[in-house]
Amino acid sequence: MRASRLDWPGRRNKEAAVRLFLVVLVVLIAAPADAEGWRALKGQEIRDSLAGQVVDYDAAWQDFRGDGRTLYNAGGDSWGTWNVQSDRYCSQWPPNSAWTCYQVDLKADGSAVRFRGASDDVTIGTFRGIK
Repeated sequence: MRASRLDWPGRRNKEAAVRLFLVVLVVLIAAPADAEGWRALKGQEIRDSLAGQVVDYDAAWQDFRGDGRTLYNAGGDSWGTWNVQSDRYCSQWPPNSAWTCYQVDLKADGSAVRFRGASDDVTIGTFRGIK
């Protein structure tokens, strides 16, 4: 039996290579990360990444409780409240009743979190333990 021109050796390999290229391209477009290896988190991803975690900063640490409470310590304990609003991490620290919100990025290896405020302020912390 003679093979048709459409079934020549190597054709399937080329088609597979093209499909693989397209899959890789879609993944790169769908999951953007900046040049430093950070990925922006949204909604439930923020909650899943922070709840139950302790984050260490340069001279402080913060415990994100699953019930929405948070403990910040920079030499003394300060209790606040946190939640996720419109794809941002938001916190409130008594006696102030105002909420302050931040965009949240996760380092590609999952070891650190970056909070980006409205006035270009950036805070980076590392997770004490990986979930």
